[in-house]
Amino acid sequence: MPLPLEGLSAIVTGAGRGLGRAEALELARLGAAVVVNDYGQPGRDGSGEASAGPAEEVAAEIRAVGGAALAHTGDVSDFEQARELVELAVTEFGKLDILVNNAGILRDRMVFSMAEEEWDAVLRVHLKGHFNTTRFAAAHWRERSKRAGEPVYGRIVNTSSEAFLAGSAGQPNYAAAKGGIVGLTTSTALALGRYGVTANAICPRARTRMTEDVFAGVERPSEGGLDPLAPEHVAPLVGYLASPAAARVTGQLLVVHGGMVAVVERPRVAAKFDSKQDTFTYDELDAVLGPYYADRPGETFAAAEVLGLKRG
Repeated sequence: MPLPLEGLSAIVTGAGRGLGRAEALELARLGAAVVVNDYGQPGRDGSGEASAGPAEEVAAEIRAVGGAALAHTGDVSDFEQARELVELAVTEFGKLDILVNNAGILRDRMVFSMAEEEWDAVLRVHLKGHFNTTRFAAAHWRERSKRAGEPVYGRIVNTSSEAFLAGSAGQPNYAAAKGGIVGLTTSTALALGRYGVTANAICPRARTRMTEDVFAGVERPSEGGLDPLAPEHVAPLVGYLASPAAARVTGQLLVVHGGMVAVVERPRVAAKFDSKQDTFTYDELDAVLGPYYADRPGETFAAAEVLGLKRG
């Protein structure tokens, strides 16, 4: 019986470690040929010996068990390097079918203390990085579809965060970038649906090198148990969303961690008020909005309750 992703090719960004590594390994396990992207160059390990670098190490791990993989060490936040990444997949594997955008960084600080560089760096890597790869993958699928005269196979899995949903106070740059990724995802899903492409976003919770400080207070399981924050809890959902089985799943946002997947409902209008005149006056707005918010002290658009989601 063929594997779900057999004959398909994929790109996973930020795949040298953590979530991206787990996702690349899962896609390969399901049969995909994978371009493993992770920014950086080969260096030296702790003993001083030459190291191939994280991207090549993951690609070699895939090849060692019979899969097809190669490494790319470019910076996805750079427009031209993102173009080269997509072109590499197309050149080596004949086409691109799956794009998993995972690459990211943290520069946590309260908004009143944040430096301009800390804001720019996070928005550049997360939001611009997602756009850059999506832009060239989308052009590839559109061209293939127009040439074939019918829809083609295309899957995008983007990485948002609960920090966007819950409004993480110490991460204004990260929360803004992750919210922007959801907007990019829903726009892309609508734009590319006619070409056979789906686009979805996940909000994963995982203990990785990037989040080790965030989850420092979360206990690890007893010996032999799988950490509820292990990246391996997230990778199967990415594999599913990348598969033919998820053809009808698009424009969605899903929270995933610890053996649990939650589908996030789209925003809905909570209340609507009409002016009794041509337009609202200050006094009329105070008369309708004042009582409405008086009954909802402390409530905001942020959905902090998602942080309490767990299996069971």
